[in-house]
Amino acid sequence: MPKRILIVEDEISVRHAVRTFLEYQAHLEVCGEAANGVEAMEKATALRPDLILLDLSMPIMNGVEVASLIRARMPATPVVVYTMFDDVLGKPLAATLGIAAIVSKSDGLTKLLARIDALLASNALVQPPAA
Repeated sequence: MPKRILIVEDEISVRHAVRTFLEYQAHLEVCGEAANGVEAMEKATALRPDLILLDLSMPIMNGVEVASLIRARMPATPVVVYTMFDDVLGKPLAATLGIAAIVSKSDGLTKLLARIDALLASNALVQPPAA
């Protein structure tokens, strides 16, 4: 069964490029998209994705606020921040916010996919098998 990913990105061209790239991966399924933080929380709660891909700079509620809420409401769901501002968050702050990984958009989609795969694999090892 493919792992479900929620993409949270306010730039429609980036959101669609990431979605298209991830949809070519047989083991992944994009279960939804959100363009701002409020929409992200609504969709995360409703869809319960296996992983959330999150931009930092968004309208209404930014990625830092969203990551903090996800940690409180869905602590087992890994959050990957995909951003141009990767130098804004240090490792201690990212850990406090529950962010599992930060990938710079300048690193490209291949590195993003590698981080997603690594997190989903490690998360599968610590989660009990589904009944």
